[in-house]
Amino acid sequence: MSTATEAQRSFGPTALVTPANALTMARLLCSPILVALVVTTGPATWLLAVLWVLASGSDGLDGWVARRMGATRSGAFLDPLADKFLVLGALMGLAGAGYFAWLPVSLIALREVSMSLFRSFAARRGISIPARPTAKAKTFLQDVVILLALVPFIGLHAVGAVRDLLWVAVALTLYTGLEYARDGRRLLSDAAGDAALSEPAAGAG
Repeated sequence: MSTATEAQRSFGPTALVTPANALTMARLLCSPILVALVVTTGPATWLLAVLWVLASGSDGLDGWVARRMGATRSGAFLDPLADKFLVLGALMGLAGAGYFAWLPVSLIALREVSMSLFRSFAARRGISIPARPTAKAKTFLQDVVILLALVPFIGLHAVGAVRDLLWVAVALTLYTGLEYARDGRRLLSDAAGDAALSEPAAGAG
């Protein structure tokens, strides 16, 4: 029996307290700390840059731990939620500090919140919408933009370039939102069609 199989038996799909979930919760709790530091210490400090690298990098770490020790339904729900809290918290903190304009930040926030609601709607109907490679690229670009804003020698001297890159992130974020909505509608429609076909004909019995 493989180590992975033994681990999966230790942390089954219904488990709540797992190492992967602990990492995810740490990332979730890091968001308000980042916002407070951006507001109180300024938008570009080495402390913020290091904290961001650790927090955003933990996304890949908790995924690796989950694959080795057993994926859970709670982790599948919490992981993308923590990512969104972390990114939106950092962007809003930078907007509040005057580094970014509120319009691009608001557009990203609108997409992330609306897609999270749509994902929950689909999940209640038993539909899981897989992420496309473009969605992973979107998350990576958002992380890079925030890191560039937080690194002192970049964030303080290349403000215009970082703000322009944020708009590229906005465009990719909105595009992936349209992809996700289209995929979700197709999967929901297919599921509804399958359910209709499986129903007995009226009056049969």
